[in-house]
Amino acid sequence: MESISFIDLTLTSALALFVVGFVGGMVSGFIGSGGAFVMTPAMMTLGVPGIVAVASNICHKFPKALVAAIKRHKYGQVDVKLGIIMGLFAELGMLVGKNVMTDIKNTYGDTGTSLYVSVVFVVVLAIVGSFVLRDALRMRKAEKQSGGVEAAHKLTRLASWVQSIHIPGTMMYFDSLKSKVSLLIVAPLGFATGLLASAIAVGGFVGVPAMMYVLGAPAIMASATELVVAFIMGLGGTILYALDGVVDVRLAMIILAGSLFGVQIGAIGTTYVQDSVVKFVMGLIMIIVLFSRFFYVPGYLSNLELIDPMAPETIAYLKLLGDITLVLALATGGLTIIVAIIKGMAEHRRKVSAS
Repeated sequence: MESISFIDLTLTSALALFVVGFVGGMVSGFIGSGGAFVMTPAMMTLGVPGIVAVASNICHKFPKALVAAIKRHKYGQVDVKLGIIMGLFAELGMLVGKNVMTDIKNTYGDTGTSLYVSVVFVVVLAIVGSFVLRDALRMRKAEKQSGGVEAAHKLTRLASWVQSIHIPGTMMYFDSLKSKVSLLIVAPLGFATGLLASAIAVGGFVGVPAMMYVLGAPAIMASATELVVAFIMGLGGTILYALDGVVDVRLAMIILAGSLFGVQIGAIGTTYVQDSVVKFVMGLIMIIVLFSRFFYVPGYLSNLELIDPMAPETIAYLKLLGDITLVLALATGGLTIIVAIIKGMAEHRRKVSAS
C-alpha cells in the first residue's frame, strides 16, 4: 500500500484535538456511540486522510470505551453477555471493512478514502439520525401527555417478532431484553456494526438502534452495552489497521486524553435523564454532522476528476461551510448534554426533597 504521510502537529491543532476528544467523550458516555462521528470529521478537517482518521479513532476508542463501560456497569446499565457476543461478530465485520478501505486507498489514494468516509457518513447519518430524532420527539410528546412521567419501555413490532422466533440450538437469554433471542439474529447485527465501524470508526449507528429497535433493549442499556462492543472492535481494529501502518498514535493519544475526561461527565448524565433525551441528543448531533461532511463531498469528487473540475475558490468556500457546521455540531452536542445533565440533576433533587 502507498505510504502514509501523517500531519504535522502544532500546539493549536493539538489543543483543538483535545477539545474534540472531550466533547466526543461526553457524547460517548451519554449515548454510547463512541463519539467518533464527531472526531473523525474533525480530524479530516485538520488535514488527516480518511483512512488515518478512521484508524486512529479506532485506536483511541477501545480504552475509552472500556472506562465508560465499567462506569455504566456500576449503574447496572450494561448487558455484558450481549456486548461480548455482538463484539465478536463485529470483529468479523471490521476485518471485511478494513480490506475494503485498503483497496480504496490503493486505487484512489488518500482523497479516495476521505470521499468514501464522507459518503458513508452522509448516507448513514441521514437514515439513522432522522429515524432516531423522530422517535425521540414522539417519546417526548408521550412523556408530556403523561404529566412528565417517563413512558414505560415498549417493544417495537419488529422486536416483538424477533423475540417470538425460536430456532433450536441457537437461543440465548439476555438480561437487557428479558428474553431469549437467536444468535442467528444477533450475529448479522454485530457484523454490520463492525463493518460500519471499519468505515467511519463508529458502529454505534448500527449497534445502538439495532439493540433498541430490533432486539428490544431499552435505550439506556443499548447505549451502555454498545460500549462493550466498541471496546472489542477497537482492540481488534487497531491491530488490523496498525499492520498497514495507518494508525497515528499521536492523534489517538491526544483525543483519548480529552475523551477520558468527557466520558465521565456523559456517563453520569445518563442516570439523571430520560430515554427521550438520550435519543434526542443522538439524533440532533447526527443530523448536524451530516451536513458538515456533505459540504466536503463535491471537492473530493472534483479532485478525483469524477465530476467536472470545480474552481478552487468554490471548493474552499464549501470547505469553510463544512468547518463551521462541524463547530456547530461540537457546540450543540456539548451544550445539549450539559444542559440535560443540569436539568436532570435539578429534577432529581426536587423528587428527593418531595419524598
